[in-house]
Amino acid sequence: MNQGMLALYTLWLRELTRFFRQPSRVAGAIGTPLIFWFFLGSGLQGSFRMPSAENGLSEVSYLQYFLPGTILLVVLFTAIFSSISLIQDRNEGFLQSVLVSPAPAWAVVGGKVLGGTTMAVIQGILFIAAAPLAGMPLSFGMLAGFAFALFLNAFALSALGFALAWRFKSVQGFHAVMNLVLMPMWFLSGALFPPGGAPAWIRSAIQINPLSHGLALLRHALHGHLEAGSFLLSFSIVAGFGLFLIFYSQWAAASRRAGDVL
Repeated sequence: MNQGMLALYTLWLRELTRFFRQPSRVAGAIGTPLIFWFFLGSGLQGSFRMPSAENGLSEVSYLQYFLPGTILLVVLFTAIFSSISLIQDRNEGFLQSVLVSPAPAWAVVGGKVLGGTTMAVIQGILFIAAAPLAGMPLSFGMLAGFAFALFLNAFALSALGFALAWRFKSVQGFHAVMNLVLMPMWFLSGALFPPGGAPAWIRSAIQINPLSHGLALLRHALHGHLEAGSFLLSFSIVAGFGLFLIFYSQWAAASRRAGDVL
């Protein structure tokens, strides 16, 4: 157990060290969603109307509405970048060395996933500093709920990235599949528009999309009772989704202990 925890900690620390030694990754993961949020939010500000749940007379601006979706995009980008490092480790031979070491499979999976989760949480917390620019005052309770929701989303998406990256040996192929899978999931999460006015098939897709429930947790933390009544359901779906992917990733890693031929 001690050996496994040491391996997990080492891999987690390695992910963070590589991340902070590459400032371009930080700038890309935060800068692109920030520009997207500011320009798209400013452009649609005048045509968006949504009553606040706390006061039916006031309205939530589009910058405020779009902020949780943008933070989810930050987490998504971080999951993609951290998963790419798994493919790089395989191509460089580092992953094969870890797989034939005494380190258990759960330590390999945990170290990589928790590394991606930590990076996403750090970037999400940095991004929330933009909330006052959208007229959203920050409080300790709001930040605590936001950090909890952010961790759940980061954990689930990092686990999803690991599960997908484990089967790829090409960064280009993995990037194409991630764009094909994760970006439509984000678009169908309700990040860009309220699902109430969407066609029925889009509303159905949003309801079964795990990212929409992760977004509901973020909105619950930042907007209070904007989506009241969905917290327990959303928490169960996001947590269950992340745990399922962790167990699947551990099984996939353990099943290839004899070697990694991808």
